[in-house]
Amino acid sequence: MNKLPCYAGIDTSNYTTSAALCTKDGKIVANLKLPLPVKAGEVGLRQSDAVFAHVKNLPVIMEMLTEKLREYEPIAIGVSEKPRDAQEAYMPCFLSGVAAARAFAAGAGNIPLHGFSHQSGHIMAAVYSSGHSELLESDFIAFHVSGGTTEALLVRPRADGFDVSIIGETLDLNAGQAVDRAGVMLGVKFPCGPALEEMALLNDKKIPRGKISVKGGSCNLSGLENLARRLYSDTEDKSLTAAFVFDFIGRTLLTMTENLRAQYGDLPVLYAGGVMSNSIIKKMLAVSGHEYFAEPAFSSDNAAGIALLCRKAMEGK
Repeated sequence: MNKLPCYAGIDTSNYTTSAALCTKDGKIVANLKLPLPVKAGEVGLRQSDAVFAHVKNLPVIMEMLTEKLREYEPIAIGVSEKPRDAQEAYMPCFLSGVAAARAFAAGAGNIPLHGFSHQSGHIMAAVYSSGHSELLESDFIAFHVSGGTTEALLVRPRADGFDVSIIGETLDLNAGQAVDRAGVMLGVKFPCGPALEEMALLNDKKIPRGKISVKGGSCNLSGLENLARRLYSDTEDKSLTAAFVFDFIGRTLLTMTENLRAQYGDLPVLYAGGVMSNSIIKKMLAVSGHEYFAEPAFSSDNAAGIALLCRKAMEGK
């Protein structure tokens, strides 16, 4: 049996162990994920615990990947080696993936190994999933909104990836952290996003308009936790409180988007990261027709974008 050539990707974020494959023509044929375990009542992991969890997950997910490799032959592999493209960016959890990728490359006959940032992987996966490959032809704004990051980025595509500059960010709490803290308060298991969204969609009451804090492209989200706690204490209404959380985050991101477009021009805006799989927030942001979103499987942490970046680095497309 002649195997088809492919590019592999590995990503080891603070919440998920991921592996993926894409074909030479840029089609994702494997997008595998294993979440890292988080104890009930907790809202995250220490880096040491995340590294240990990845060490346990990686053999399992690589065995899953091997099943797909019955049909495909890897000709290069990409790996997320740092959280973002800033020179000083570093998180120990990504060392787990780098070690696995180096072993994979050697075992596959010393195939080329390319390192990328987790953030660039999110952007690439979102471009792929949005169905708008034309975004790779000129500048655009990308939001990376998750438990570990809430940033607005000016993205300039290049042959082997992206040039990324931060043009907006949270000054305190990340959006995903706010969601998880509110979810745990309401009795939802971490990570809380999907279950909290289901809860919010049941709300049929008018949502209080909490005062957001946005200046230019920057925001503050730390006040949301106290506002949500107070609302739940006053109403004992879980659905209303959940809806309030997403309304607050959605209005914050919308105002940031409007401010950045006023500064940088009416550029397309791409939304990536786990928080952006939320249907309520997506509906609030889709206002002009030039806003693009990843499907949930490619919005949360994944290695698909890393595999696609590996292809781009090797083939320039």
